[in-house]
Amino acid sequence: MKPGMVPPPPGEESQTVVLPPGWQSYLSPQGRRYYVNTATNETTWERPSSVPGIPASPGPHRSSLPPTVNGYHASGTPAHPPETAHMSLRKSAGDSQNLGSSSPSKKQSKENTITINCVTFPHPDTMPEQQLLKPTEWSYCDYFWADKKDPQGNGTVAGFELLLQKQLKGKQMQKEMSEFIRERIKIEEEYAKNLAKLSQNSLAAQEEGSLGEAWAQVKKSLADEAEVHLKFSAKLHSEVEKPLMNFRENFKKDMKKCDHHIADLRKQLASRYAAVEKARKALTERQRDLEMKTQQLEIKLSNKTEEDIKKARRKSTQAGDDLMRCVDLYNQAQSKWFEEMVTTTLELERLEVERVEMIRQHLCQYTQLRHETDMFNQSTVEPVDQLLRKVDPARDRELWVREHKTGNIRPVDMEI
Repeated sequence: MKPGMVPPPPGEESQTVVLPPGWQSYLSPQGRRYYVNTATNETTWERPSSVPGIPASPGPHRSSLPPTVNGYHASGTPAHPPETAHMSLRKSAGDSQNLGSSSPSKKQSKENTITINCVTFPHPDTMPEQQLLKPTEWSYCDYFWADKKDPQGNGTVAGFELLLQKQLKGKQMQKEMSEFIRERIKIEEEYAKNLAKLSQNSLAAQEEGSLGEAWAQVKKSLADEAEVHLKFSAKLHSEVEKPLMNFRENFKKDMKKCDHHIADLRKQLASRYAAVEKARKALTERQRDLEMKTQQLEIKLSNKTEEDIKKARRKSTQAGDDLMRCVDLYNQAQSKWFEEMVTTTLELERLEVERVEMIRQHLCQYTQLRHETDMFNQSTVEPVDQLLRKVDPARDRELWVREHKTGNIRPVDMEI
């Protein structure tokens, strides 16, 4: 029996042409009549023929109704619901066949549709690929609607969960990058400290002349280089490490908000789906009761039986109305979930682009600071190079002799 549809009063169809055994007639919310085979779940817009050998429907009419989502049409017309309602890969015997399509068997239905996370999709092997929201981009909003098999087990992981894992991994990578820069800063600080200490060493301090001047400049260059590396470490902290950490904290807040929002919508969607299933079962029971009362009326006509039929018909109508309300609420929740999924995936995409761009910029800043450090280091040794080129052993000897001479060599007079 088709859920959500209140069948016409008994005898309405029989007044014209009797339907074949197992077929029933229903009206869609738009007022269009369609037919359902209760044994095979086959649906068709065309009246099934009672003559053997003639197919029930000449062919599919997939353009007659909008596609199904979560087992129900976007227009509010429920398609055949999934056999179970849990949030994982499930059987889909007649899950989301369009009312205008005819299916010769449940096997074909299973091959044509697949239901994941309460969302029904065409099977990729039998249906063309769905239209993308961003055809020219590898956007998150197009590729994370279905589930993916968990490589570590037999379960499945929701597509949105994969996006969250990607974002959490990015946050962790950003943290590790910050720790890496912090270690680099420690090395620079320690290096600068050791250079400054070495520059104060008194070894070879007694060297004189132009060589002594060059040696003194070598020691001074260490102090200058220590200052360069100390400034480099300070800039690494303020211009690279700190921005990375600050961005990570803001990124964490945005991630938490997206996670909770979509999780709440998924729970609401599952709850609405369960309500639809419950109402569908109630309608089935009411319809069964109405059919039984109708059969009793055909056997024995009495005022009591007629009253029971009227009462059963009212209950059946009420159950159908309840189901339609549940379907409407479900479709509203599904529509909201769809909109928020698109919005949130685009937001996650924006955050990822922003994260990558921010890290790229600060790594560029790191390399720029490193180039500047090399340039300043080079400037500290340039005076050493200049003095080394002026080292002159002859001049050093002359200066030393002038300062330390004891007297000139004179010829000794000899007596004969």
